[in-house]
Parts: sequence; C-alpha cells; structure tokens
Amino acid sequence: MIRHSENASESWKKLPWKQFRRNLFRLQKRVFKAVQAGDKRKAMSLQKLILKSKAARLLAIRQVTQLNAGKKTAGIDGKKSLTSEERFELEELLKASSNDWKHQKLRSIPIPKKDGSTRMLKIPTMADRAWQCLAKYALEPAHEATFHAHSYGFRPGRSAHDAQKTLFDNLKSHANGINKRVLELDIEKCFDRISHTTIMDNLIAAKGIKSGIFRCLKAGTNPEFPEQGTPQGGVVSPLLANIALNGIEKVHEKIDTQGRKAYPSVRYADDMVIILKPEDNAVEILERISQFLATRGMKVSNKKTKLTATTDGFDFLGWHFKVQSNEKFRCYPSVDNFKKLRQKVKAIVNCSNYGAKVKAEKLAPIVRGWRNYHKFCKMDSARFSLWHINHRTFKVFNKERKLDYYSTKKLIDKAFPSVPYSENRFVKVAGSKSPYDGDIIYWSKRNSNLYDNHTSRALKRQNHTCGHCGMKCISDERVHLHHIDGNHSNWRNTNLVALHESCHNYIHMGKREYQP
Repeated sequence: MIRHSENASESWKKLPWKQFRRNLFRLQKRVFKAVQAGDKRKAMSLQKLILKSKAARLLAIRQVTQLNAGKKTAGIDGKKSLTSEERFELEELLKASSNDWKHQKLRSIPIPKKDGSTRMLKIPTMADRAWQCLAKYALEPAHEATFHAHSYGFRPGRSAHDAQKTLFDNLKSHANGINKRVLELDIEKCFDRISHTTIMDNLIAAKGIKSGIFRCLKAGTNPEFPEQGTPQGGVVSPLLANIALNGIEKVHEKIDTQGRKAYPSVRYADDMVIILKPEDNAVEILERISQFLATRGMKVSNKKTKLTATTDGFDFLGWHFKVQSNEKFRCYPSVDNFKKLRQKVKAIVNCSNYGAKVKAEKLAPIVRGWRNYHKFCKMDSARFSLWHINHRTFKVFNKERKLDYYSTKKLIDKAFPSVPYSENRFVKVAGSKSPYDGDIIYWSKRNSNLYDNHTSRALKRQNHTCGHCGMKCISDERVHLHHIDGNHSNWRNTNLVALHESCHNYIHMGKREYQP
C-alpha cells in the first residue's frame, strides 16, 4: 500500500530495520550452507524466498538510496534521490516485478585513467540499482561458498589489507622472498570483455534472477561486443566479475612442504600478482593464464603485464612492495598513491571559497583515510611523511586567520589527525571463512579489531554490537563513532558509542533520538 506523503517519512523511519536484517541474514546463511553442502536446488529455492522477502526489498532500497557512496548519482531518468513515498512505491514495484525485471538503459559517464585514456562508467537508474542489490543479496552467499580463499576484492569480510598480508607471508625472509619473482598480471579491459556466456553458465541462481541478470548485462553492452562486458557502475557488477574470474588463482598451484595444495597468488577483483619461485616457468604459467582467460572472452595485456624480481619492487593496490638486500620485506605507499593525496590536499588548502576551519573539516577524513589505509606499511620514512604538506597548510591557515601559533596548530591537528602504525601486524582473514558461515563471534570480534583505538574499544564495551539498533557489527556496513553530546573534542569513553553508519545517519538527521 502506498503511503501519503505526510506520513511516508515517519513510516519509513519506524520500519523495523533490525528485524529486517535478522530475517535476511538468516536466509543468506541458509543459502551459503546449502551450496557448501552441494545442494544447489535448495539454495535456489531459498534465493526465491529472498526475492519475495519484504525485508530484503526494503533493505535493498535503503542501501542504494541512503547508504551507498553513489546514492546521489542519477541514472538515465535523471533521478538523484527518492522521497520516502517513492521508496515505498519502489518496494511495491519490486514486489510485483522482481521475478521478471526489465532493465532500463544506462547513463554513461567518462572517467579518465592514469594512462590518459578514459573508461565509461555506466550508471543504472535507482530502480535498477535496487533490483540489482536485491539480486546480490541472493547471489552473494551462494557464490561466497565457492570463491577462492586468495580472492579479496569486493567480497564481504575481506579487504586490500588481507591481500597485503598474504604478500608479506609469501615474501618475508622466512619464506625466502629475496629469491622469488612476481608476475604482475593485467587483464585488458576486463569489465568490458567478460563473456556473458561465462557469467550465465557459472551463475548459481533461480530462473527469475538469471533472466534479470541477463537483461542487466545486455543493457550495458558495447554494440561492437554484444556478447561481452558487465557495466561498471552497477551494484552487482563486481560480484559478476568475481564469478567470471573465480578459479584463476588455481592456475599456479603448488604443493607445500606438508603435502598440501598452496596457491601463491593474490587477486583483488581484476588485479592479480603471482609469486614465482626460481624453478617456476613464468612463460608456461602465463600461457595457462591466457588460456583460462580466453575461454572467458578476456586476454592478458602484454603492455602492462610484467615479470619483476622482488628485490626490484612492484606496485599493487596503492602500495609498493620490495624485498631489500638484507632480506627484509618492506611495504610503502606507492609514488602514484602519495601523489594523489598531495593533489587532493593541495586542492582544498588552496581553495578560496571557504575558510581555514571548513578546510580543516574537509581535510580530516581524507588524511585519516589515507593514514588508515597505510597503517600496516613502513611509515617512518621521510619520503612519505606529511610534514611538508602539514607545514604548507599551517602557513596558509595562519595567513588566512591571522591567529596565534597555538590556535593555528589546533586547526592543523584537526586537519591532520594522527593514526597509530603497526607494520605488517594486520591479522588476515582465516582461510575461506565468510560472514555468511554464521560464526558471529569470530566476525564481530574481527570487525572490532579493524577500527582505530576509540572505535575498537567502544565496540568491545558494547560486546561488538551497534549502540543504537543492538545488532552485531558483522556486515559490510561501516561502523561510525558517535559523540553523544555532539562535542567532537570530548573523547571520554562515556561520550563515545559505536554505531552502524545508517544508525549514525538517522541520529544526525534528527529522525531518532539516541537512547543509551
């Protein structure tokens, strides 16, 4: 039933989101375990229940309209946001058409690449994004049961830091990293060349989801390659790419000293490095990879794929990895990554549209995010110190505000928040574990350890649950630290509470009162 506009906002606010999450997770866990047990028929029946679930539909709509980073990006219909009433209308549409979803055309946005070329980001409409998110809820747990342990990109419970730690484990001195080589693999136009046949053949999905995914693929195809490509910008696209590339990690299979199978490779979406011992034949391995990709409509980029000695160093995921002559493994921010940070900071500091206080507020999340990403690197090198950027910012702020030294220093400390570093101390995800395996204790504790000191301590005090909705913090949704009294200078434990991002948003929008 469609709500009247004056009541829609209040009705949307009061929906039982906690119960919705619980209902959806229960179904997803059953899908995961059914595929693990080899019962795909049962898994597909459960996927149909997810598609029919009101909880899943409403959560999907909330995800794409309120939580996703691109929530205000318009599709071809020009809609940048939905009112609460329109969200309820969309839920009714999904209820009626989710088993026979028709995708609209995509809006194309050119994105510049490092080499000067451009790639096309293809944006679906809000409604199509909501359906894709609903389909992802059903597809992801099924394929999480089949994905390789060394695949880390765009998967729940995994991150780039897991890939970083895997490289450390394979290249540290105890692993004789100094004598190894690295094959840096680049797949030419991966997302544009993935075979639709490969995706559809490997998709574990009920009939209604399969037909919707097929139409989604066809909506974003290049006329020159009608049977290839998955649209970058779609909610489900990274999952489809992982489905197509799953298994490439097994191409270079080794037997370890205990007689177990080992896979000395690391994949993050379409970026991959393969670690080779002195006796490994790089040409033969690259040929097997080329054959694997050819059956999926893709090919290796000869221009960007290269074989590198670990002592020469290589870049991967914004880091530079290198084994030094003393056999010590080192990881630093890459030159390109550091350059991008400087450009972002410079653009804000030199902007004349707002003052030093606003600049400090805009700089803080950028600097904190960069430092958090590199917190497991070796960061005591002057080359990657932010001192020069900090000093330049200090002079600009001091000139603008004409403040005394201590007042300007206080602004600088706010703009450049410190983050503790612990080189190579990240704890990698255990084996093939997935958040859908139902091990809530493992995942809630692990997620607590992924955050900084204040957030981590708050989560531990709260028994790894959200301080607003009371649910365990085990999902992909980020955890935010909330200052109860609104004073962001008050860091007392009694003033800090860890919340889901969505719960935090509701509090600051004034739609719900926080009750400790």
